[in-house]
Amino acid sequence: MPTAREALLDAAQSALAEVPWQAVRMVEVASAAGVSRQTLYNEFSGKDGLARALVRREADLYLRGVEGQLAEADTRAEPADRLAAVAEWTVARAADRPLLRALLTGCWGEWLPTPRPSRTPGASAAVHAPRGAGTGPPVPAELVALVRDRSASTLDGGRTDHNLRRCELAVRLALSHLVAPGAQPVGQLVRSAVTEAAV
Repeated sequence: MPTAREALLDAAQSALAEVPWQAVRMVEVASAAGVSRQTLYNEFSGKDGLARALVRREADLYLRGVEGQLAEADTRAEPADRLAAVAEWTVARAADRPLLRALLTGCWGEWLPTPRPSRTPGASAAVHAPRGAGTGPPVPAELVALVRDRSASTLDGGRTDHNLRRCELAVRLALSHLVAPGAQPVGQLVRSAVTEAAV
């Protein structure tokens, strides 16, 4: 059985599939989750905290998915093939998940919750963040670095400068394919580019 926090995040995700974030009402999210509105406010402090947590969860799910793709890949496969599989999965996953697409590209539409920092720079550190609200999600450059580092760690040779460059190239090609898809499938692009980078 999901926790109240997970139930609230699931309810907010479902609501977001129906209406723009601006139209999502906290009382309806709480009701759909089967908890009181006070529980929602205890968990997230309000709509901004819920938005941060919702988008943070999407980032965490994506990073776990990347790790899963790398773990499932045949370790005997060429690094270019393993990176191509991650790039293909990233593009397919982001096509179905608008929050992930926004996280990866930085393109937030009015339909989505635009994450705001939990506190403004220079604000007192004594300001208590609501339980479970957490900080905002990583920006696209941080996600690229996280995926690059995790990918390089699993490839033969580990986190060498050469592997880090190949992994970053693969991730950036996947992101560019999200923004402006080309005629050539992203997996082929990554295989070609990573193989050429290895020379």
